[in-house]
Amino acid sequence: MQILTRDVPPRTAWTLEQAGVHPLLSRLFAARGIQSAEELDDGLAKLLPPQSLKGTEAAAQLLADALAAQKRLCIVADYDCDGATACAVGLRGLRMLGAQHVSYIVPDRVVDGYGLTAPIAQRVQQSGANVLITVDNGIASMEGVAQAQALGLQVLVTDHHLPAATLP
Repeated sequence: MQILTRDVPPRTAWTLEQAGVHPLLSRLFAARGIQSAEELDDGLAKLLPPQSLKGTEAAAQLLADALAAQKRLCIVADYDCDGATACAVGLRGLRMLGAQHVSYIVPDRVVDGYGLTAPIAQRVQQSGANVLITVDNGIASMEGVAQAQALGLQVLVTDHHLPAATLP
């Protein structure tokens, strides 16, 4: 492991501190290139419109159709904090939208590997699910998505990680 020390521009850290940002956070943000407190605004107005995300409309249609048909949904989540949070939000949200049959699988990285693997796709299919939804994984799971589709599952990948040139 290599530890890198970032330079902290003192004037930027001071500017952030003067704007009311905690001194420690001011130094951390300045070291990461944040120039002003305005860049820290995380309000809803700063979010991208959902339509700008690739495949959002098709994903919404897939989910709406699955909910209307009362299909069996299975969320495949990563085990870490954002994966567990996404899984909980997904379960609760889908149930609030009327899903009667929604389950989840959190693969063990040591046993199952990372992401949606072919064996995980088989587990989802054996569980009786019709729709497999990934959260916090799947963007690089070419084999797992292909296996799920070959098994007759509809697949919806939701993942915040950067995509490669080829998508599953």
